[in-house]
Amino acid sequence: MLTKNNNSIYIAGRAIGNQHPPYVIAELSANHNGDINRAFEIMLQAKNAGADAIKLQTYTADTITLKSNTDEFKIHGGLWDGKNLHELYSEAQMPWDWHEPLFKKAKELGLTIFSSPFDFTAVDLLEELNAPAYKIASFELVDLPLIKRVAQTGKPMIMSTGMANASEIQEAIDTATGNGCQELIILHCVSGYPAPAEQYNLRTIADMQQRFGVLTGLSDHTLDNATAIAAVALGACVIEKHVTLDRRGGGPDDSFSLEPHELAALCKDAKTAWSALGKINYDRTEAEKGNVKFRRSLYAVQDIQAGEAFTSENVRSIRPGFGLAPKFIEQITQQTATIFIRKGTALSWQMISK
Repeated sequence: MLTKNNNSIYIAGRAIGNQHPPYVIAELSANHNGDINRAFEIMLQAKNAGADAIKLQTYTADTITLKSNTDEFKIHGGLWDGKNLHELYSEAQMPWDWHEPLFKKAKELGLTIFSSPFDFTAVDLLEELNAPAYKIASFELVDLPLIKRVAQTGKPMIMSTGMANASEIQEAIDTATGNGCQELIILHCVSGYPAPAEQYNLRTIADMQQRFGVLTGLSDHTLDNATAIAAVALGACVIEKHVTLDRRGGGPDDSFSLEPHELAALCKDAKTAWSALGKINYDRTEAEKGNVKFRRSLYAVQDIQAGEAFTSENVRSIRPGFGLAPKFIEQITQQTATIFIRKGTALSWQMISK
């Protein structure tokens, strides 16, 4: 049975859901810049920053596109303006023979590793490496045969929903769950690189949880952490962010990725935001209990003789809070003192005539 949004799923033993701290995925993407040692270092920095997982992308230029210079294969505008798709993916691809050493390195670090496959052969490779989960990228959400193939592995699935309308998202969910996926998370996403925060429409997260009935997170392409932290407050149980060693590194994805210290801040602040959500509560918290005595209460602000009437001149609502509650001020100003009350004394009912 599909895990509903008030329950949890598990990836490599880590529980993910609204009752657990947000699961932070560090997206390595193309930020290896053609150097496996750079990829290893990004993994180490992600582990040190507190990320729960590192994610790869498994494709080659030939499995994801065609080598063509026709206009429809060219990129116009944005970070990759002027390149054709084959050129971009040739530069960005993760060599397949890197996957095994990267999986081995992740195991040494105690860091969960999985990937986004972009065709059936990529799924086969990742299955050979016993990937614990799969991610479907936003651009592949409409590739229902790929979703079906991944779902048939029986592994947990995470699907980004950038560019997809509600009908397309439902179709992808139905395909996944109809083909064996019992643990599913969808990520709200804006497929811009970078994406403006004001276009993220984070209120969609709560609607997605209710509409689709599955755990929901955020794939964040903004340039800082504010959007991701806000998403946690709105119920995102997964946060995915691109990470790099140096935003000025010159790689295809470097310019919109987090550097290690920023990833560390995200991991810390996302967990703080989740902790702050807590539960519905109207009782005093532990932090408040010591300060109750500093609330306002009724005190004698002048000496009051026995038999003297209480007035607005000799009784006031002040701090601290050892006297009668301020709400009784009108009631007691109709009464008189039963004893002598010295200025600065907290009022009690024993001091007041019936």
